[in-house]
Amino acid sequence: MNATQEPPCPSQKKQVLLMGTCLCDAFYTEAAKATVLILEHLGVEVIFPEDQTCCGQPAFNSGDWKSSRKVARHAVKVFQGDLPIIVPSGSCAAMHQHGNPLQFEKEDDLPAIEDMGRRTFELTDYIVHELGITTWPGKFDAKIAFHHSCHTRGTGTREAAATLLSSIDKLELVEYGQKEQCCGFGGTFCVTFPNISGKMGTLKLDHLLDDKPDLLVSADLSCMMHLGGLAEKQGRSLPYRHISQILLEALKNS
Repeated sequence: MNATQEPPCPSQKKQVLLMGTCLCDAFYTEAAKATVLILEHLGVEVIFPEDQTCCGQPAFNSGDWKSSRKVARHAVKVFQGDLPIIVPSGSCAAMHQHGNPLQFEKEDDLPAIEDMGRRTFELTDYIVHELGITTWPGKFDAKIAFHHSCHTRGTGTREAAATLLSSIDKLELVEYGQKEQCCGFGGTFCVTFPNISGKMGTLKLDHLLDDKPDLLVSADLSCMMHLGGLAEKQGRSLPYRHISQILLEALKNS
């Protein structure tokens, strides 16, 4: 199956739950909108639970597991059932998949937490590995530096994102030095250790900009915000967009 095929008929229509994430809510509404439009194009009905909150990662990373467990238990209630949970950010998906099971390993809630993790997918991971779509229609004439976030290691996102982007006509994925290195954001790490975080991000920018990309693209909103914000603060030209926006723009040019 590829993205140019007809969507499934209504009786076969898939449904998913969308986890909008805090960053979409506060900063990147366009990424959330693009995610919905892409899924609908693929014949997937998107359900948005209104009472959702955070994935719990800020408290988790700060060591406040009492608070992050409370957030996770709320998420289990909000996203209960058997539908896939789609997240337009790799770090939030990874929190459901890996972080939450870790903090609940000795808790009675573990089975429900693990079930939520198994049903959670970053957007491109879901498109490629659950829907079986490996090519993307349209064109996007740009030279793109794609940032692989630390949280997407060990998940299907990295392969999925590369598969879809590399199939788009006119899109050039550039290689750059220290591609696997952290951007320095690290959630609350950037608040606790701002100088180290900033220097890590600046080093990443140095390598990214060596190849003079037209855009920085990521499947992780937090990394995108960190690198894009640093570039703006330092007066360095590096426009940035979420991968959902690239896929949607390519569709418009198909």
